[in-house]
Amino acid sequence: MEDRRPPIFRVFNEIGIISQLSNAALARRLPDGLHPSQFALLSNLTRLGDGKTPADLARAFQVPKASMTNTLMQLEKRGFITVNTHPDDMRKKQVFVTEAGRAVFLEVVSKSAGPLMELTSDIEGLEEILPVLEALRKKLDENRNL
Repeated sequence: MEDRRPPIFRVFNEIGIISQLSNAALARRLPDGLHPSQFALLSNLTRLGDGKTPADLARAFQVPKASMTNTLMQLEKRGFITVNTHPDDMRKKQVFVTEAGRAVFLEVVSKSAGPLMELTSDIEGLEEILPVLEALRKKLDENRNL
């Protein structure tokens, strides 16, 4: 049967399925009790820099502040982050990754890299589509109210 959906819907459908399957593969490599959403937060803070406020993180992940607060509490309880009072505004907090948080992030990335490379070794063009995916992500990020 011919797929009559516009190509853009097919693209986002494929991205969604890839996201589900890759999150399931990631979840199998996470330490017990660490949820993929918690790992995503560790990844964000490790890759893009820490010191963000919980409100900044909630906006970035497009989740309610209460959900972000819960995720932060879980990560802090495990010793993966610290939440400190903001030096310029005592009403605000800042989130920092601990050495344990960086270590668990790097461990998961290391454990995942080999299997993912092996899985995709026969797929040509992955590096070539990366700029397109990055441009798509940036465009969506700039237009969050779409």
